[in-house]
Amino acid sequence: MITPAYCVAMARYNAWQNRQVKAAFATLDDAALRAERGAFFGSLLGTANHLLWGDLVWISRFDGGDPPAGGIADSVHLTAGRAEWELARFRADSRILLWADEVQALDLTGRLRWVSAALGREVEKPLALCVAHMFNHQSHHRGQLHAMLTAAGATAPVSDLFLMPEDGPWL
Repeated sequence: MITPAYCVAMARYNAWQNRQVKAAFATLDDAALRAERGAFFGSLLGTANHLLWGDLVWISRFDGGDPPAGGIADSVHLTAGRAEWELARFRADSRILLWADEVQALDLTGRLRWVSAALGREVEKPLALCVAHMFNHQSHHRGQLHAMLTAAGATAPVSDLFLMPEDGPWL
């Protein structure tokens, strides 16, 4: 289904996109980042926090590290503001890049089992599908961020995958 090269490419894409989101956030004041924008997770910061939380949940399942505290409802409050989000985002992107750089084809086989708080039960799915889901989840919520940034008058990130720089910088 997926390969280690796919994981590296998507981890780089994720980090590149998040660098652009960080730059766009820097053009807005705190009120603009926290303003209710009618998105599922409310504000730009709330959506960015949820995306970060989701990344930390999924990568913890893949690398065995610690997951974030709280559940989906709490995810919008993962960080208190832009500076804290930037640092946490940098750390998460570094963690995902490190995992992707080290993953082997055999690591992407088999099944992943976890207890889903969202479903209230144990779930088991193909590991490769879960990895693809993590990257898809990132793109989904960054699309929401893109729309909200545009509505807020900020320059939204360039998101076309084929336009990603070949040699970084990723972080």
